[in-house]
Amino acid sequence: MPQLRNDASIGELFGQLTSDVGTLFRQEVKLAKIEMTEKVSTLKGDLVSLGAGAAVAGVGALALGAALILGLVALGVAPWLAALLVGGALAVAGYMMLQKGMTDLKRTELVPTRTVETLKDDVQWVKEQRT
Repeated sequence: MPQLRNDASIGELFGQLTSDVGTLFRQEVKLAKIEMTEKVSTLKGDLVSLGAGAAVAGVGALALGAALILGLVALGVAPWLAALLVGGALAVAGYMMLQKGMTDLKRTELVPTRTVETLKDDVQWVKEQRT
């Protein structure tokens, strides 16, 4: 911000204020873009981890489920009952995993909080400059 002369006219002062507010606004937009990029990157990483984990867990659960069903059948449990027991246990485990993933996603705040705070400060600064 350039220094103003002590004898600057109202027009010059208003022009400088307008220029400063414009610069401030451009900087806030830039900050919002940077902040949102960071948040989207974090969210994207969380979603990739969630998806990859779900895929691997799903394949593993299928293999373990088949092994458990065959093991229970070999022990003398009726095949339908063995499948029902293993399927129920896997459904409960899957539900708990989904709940954890949703909780993790909800923790990611998409609002650019730093930008919101600095915009509030900027509005206050502009109000002070007008008085």
